[in-house]
Amino acid sequence: MTAIAPAPKGHDELTDEQRGWLAEASRTDVNGWLHVTIKGSPAARGFQYGFLVADEYAESIRVYREMTYQDIGMTYDFFVERAAELHADKIPDELREEMEGVAAGLTAAGAPATFNDVLGVNDWMELTGYWWPKNSGRYTALAPTGGEGNHCSAFIATGTATADGSIVLGHTSFADFWQGQFENVILDMTPDDGNRMVMQTAPGWIASMSDFWLTGAGLAITETTIGGYDGFKGYDETRVPEFVRARKASQYARDIDHWVETLNTDNNGGYANSWLIGDVKTGEIARYEEGLLYQTLSRTTDGYFWGDNAVTDPRIRNLECFGTGFSDVRTPNGAREVRWRQLLDQYHGRIDVEVGKRMLADTFDTYLGYIHPSARTICAQSDVDPCLDSGLTPFTPFGSVDGKVATAADIKALNVWARCGRADGTEFDADAFLRQHPQWDWQRGYLK
Repeated sequence: MTAIAPAPKGHDELTDEQRGWLAEASRTDVNGWLHVTIKGSPAARGFQYGFLVADEYAESIRVYREMTYQDIGMTYDFFVERAAELHADKIPDELREEMEGVAAGLTAAGAPATFNDVLGVNDWMELTGYWWPKNSGRYTALAPTGGEGNHCSAFIATGTATADGSIVLGHTSFADFWQGQFENVILDMTPDDGNRMVMQTAPGWIASMSDFWLTGAGLAITETTIGGYDGFKGYDETRVPEFVRARKASQYARDIDHWVETLNTDNNGGYANSWLIGDVKTGEIARYEEGLLYQTLSRTTDGYFWGDNAVTDPRIRNLECFGTGFSDVRTPNGAREVRWRQLLDQYHGRIDVEVGKRMLADTFDTYLGYIHPSARTICAQSDVDPCLDSGLTPFTPFGSVDGKVATAADIKALNVWARCGRADGTEFDADAFLRQHPQWDWQRGYLK
């Protein structure tokens, strides 16, 4: 499709059915977040969603087009075509109808879109991060590049680790700032079938993918990606993409076991994650590390788990990943692996919303041994990091782009404490950054 800045149509140009659908939905803009509530049948909730985020969707596609070409050398449309070719027949009927509804809502609001366009934006992360490294040799003479790298810091705690003995969950997303600037949708979806879900997402995404989910079944779910500098290597094009599996799991799972079973059904290795899951009905928490070949599930009712991209399962770490930096505190993974242990031990027995916020905002660099915002800190700030001794690209506009915390009471009420922007609140000024670091000037006009 051609990215067109939408000019939303008036309700008088909609059908009676569409007007009825929109009367059941809402959007409120709060402190940088787009809080969107949708409900009903797949077609209804999809239309509501597309109509209400059309402006932001069109702008995101404009940016994704240019950044995909600049980062990879292949066009955005190339990956939309691969999504249709590889995964269109793997979308279940309910989600297909919802995605067609999203396309119809976008189109009605002035941002023309098709089912394939909606599939393409939902599949982009998996295809560029997992399919492309495996298959790029078919299109280039160069050696394939690595997969997903350092994305996100997270924790989950329960029992004697928390202030009141119940679950506390926290997560900060790491992303290229040009991408993370669009991950500011809090989508509250009540489908006709399955659980109500509140998720952090981006315009047009039907799964969270950030990832932060709360469900009406009392589940809270987040993750950090598996991988390091070279990332996770396994991918099976014949199976179901991660965004479909995670969405089905969150919509229909009753408990941790059901969620894990659903996620792992037809697992294709795409967007491989260390998942942190809590069930407020039992007070139990779990860490589920899902590779393509190997998976491991750890669980407890008294303690904590954390995520920092450094997978703990030796099989996944050594047989499905390269360059994880697991024990190397010069790397973001190794440094955060140490820092999470320190923080969770320091605050043991006192973890609540405020402590969760404080931990996600932490900028203590364990390699240097003092507070120093960098790519190595839990609140990653790669844009200010010269990256000495780490092998990373200096001053990359990448890092923490949000912070979310939820307690058991929040999970039951489907509420979330969320900050849009860096978890520690430090602002990012794109114009000032590009003046200081003109090597990134190719992002001017796209980086906000």
